[in-house]
Amino acid sequence: MRIRIEGHDLPGARPGAAADALRLANVHVGVQRKAEVVELVPVSAASATWELEVPGREVDGLLDVGGPWVHGRPGARFLYLSWGNVDGESFSMFRRAKLMFGEVPTALLRGAYDGAGVLVGVLGLTDASGAPVCARVRPRWELR
Repeated sequence: MRIRIEGHDLPGARPGAAADALRLANVHVGVQRKAEVVELVPVSAASATWELEVPGREVDGLLDVGGPWVHGRPGARFLYLSWGNVDGESFSMFRRAKLMFGEVPTALLRGAYDGAGVLVGVLGLTDASGAPVCARVRPRWELR
């Protein structure tokens, strides 16, 4: 199934000292594929979009997802958006956000699995204090 994550309101795109510090530290956000963070987007970008191909399978009448983008055990699967400092070829992660598959409405997840469209998660990437979002985040999910 195809999944697209659309991030907006990146913390380095805002004015202020906190955003300046993130830009100076060369902070980027990317999606985690196994242990590697890829498709990095600078914190000062206007938006960030990631397109993923996530295989699914039926297990005892339930839909389970897997593949290199998916983390967690069955029944608690998720995607990671990871924040870190970039220095040349080095990425030093300092924060991650979890997008839980269990919070995707069943009809949307099933529709994407059946090929009815792309599962799209839309979310802001700045928390209430102006920092990069982290921990468990809740995108608005839709099928397009």
